[in-house]
Amino acid sequence: MSEAVDEDPRERLKAALWFAIGKMVDEESLRKNRNATPQFIGALTEMVWAQIENVAVDLESFSQHAGRTTVTTDDVLLLARRNQDLHAMIKDLVDRQKAAKVKKGKSKR
Repeated sequence: MSEAVDEDPRERLKAALWFAIGKMVDEESLRKNRNATPQFIGALTEMVWAQIENVAVDLESFSQHAGRTTVTTDDVLLLARRNQDLHAMIKDLVDRQKAAKVKKGKSKR
């Protein structure tokens, strides 16, 4: 069996996150003519991973509290409630998607 098949999915996700963060840091470092060490990228990845885990637990708790087994946009909006700018951006996106869905549904009739 190959190593990738045996690998824990969480470890594969974390490796993909490390790669994505590394790319973003490299691009920004080049743009700003700065350097970032692999240790910095590793620490940033760990911090983002911990935040993702916290967000996942909160979203799961919100949906369970509402008696649902699926996380919805309402849960995401509740999570973002303390960051007014983020909440407004997410709400705007959700509203535009709902409006587009309604418009698409009406055009099919």
